[in-house]
Amino acid sequence: MASSVGTTSETPESGSAPESSDGSRRGRLSGRRAAIMAVPAVAITAGLAIMTAQGALGVQFAISGMPFTVTATQMDGTGFEQFGGLDNMADNSPNAGDTGGQVLVMTSAIKSATITKLCQSVDLGGTNLLIKAGAGDKKVEATDLTLDSTDLSGDASFSNIEIGNDASTLDKAGVKGPLGVFSQQADTVHIANLRQTNYATTAAVFKLPGLKMSFSGTGC
Repeated sequence: MASSVGTTSETPESGSAPESSDGSRRGRLSGRRAAIMAVPAVAITAGLAIMTAQGALGVQFAISGMPFTVTATQMDGTGFEQFGGLDNMADNSPNAGDTGGQVLVMTSAIKSATITKLCQSVDLGGTNLLIKAGAGDKKVEATDLTLDSTDLSGDASFSNIEIGNDASTLDKAGVKGPLGVFSQQADTVHIANLRQTNYATTAAVFKLPGLKMSFSGTGC
């Protein structure tokens, strides 16, 4: 997603594509891999990009191909990593369109996170499945949190940011990305007024105080 994030301090993405015997498909995948290299650079220029990792505790399942929106008034994380990646849909997914069943994502990982006023919604075609949590005194808590995003906005700040790492050498969140892929990491991340378009989320532990699920005519 095209990121649009304002940073308040030091400014600053996973999946594997199956090999094919079809030469034209290999050509398309090569172009997608090249695009992966550009994603973090675009994110940095814009100011930030946030969340998931396909690998250790990352997305290791076929995605539905239906994007969902996530918003929060505030998110604070310890141990942040980010690099580019590809998510894959199930074979013959009706949501594949002309993408070949793949989605180019910004893969981010956070070792430990707290989230205030979390809202998540997915458009089911005329109605939205809405999930809310963390609106009271207790915040949403997550460990080994990863998210695959195509769009993100917010106001962000980082501590001890490193930009330009090889993704295979990352060590802040316990996730390593593909060899030779541009990445970034930081000791901590803070984002206010967070808004994302995601295709996948995973966590080792996800605590949702005040959880409420409902159908709604509007999303987050």
